[in-house]
Amino acid sequence: MTKDKHLTKLIKLTGERARLDAKINGTYVVYKDEYGELIREYSNGEKEYVSKNDK
Repeated sequence: MTKDKHLTKLIKLTGERARLDAKINGTYVVYKDEYGELIREYSNGEKEYVSKNDK
């Protein structure tokens, strides 16, 4: 496995773990989408954009 593939796999696993932890704790995860916008994703699948005032 190349370093790029290994790193990509670790990033994916980290995101999956964060979603699992959020579901267990009733919280949310925040990440950037492909356009650079911050998204707050709740454990029920609901997503909302984080406005500049919330940062």
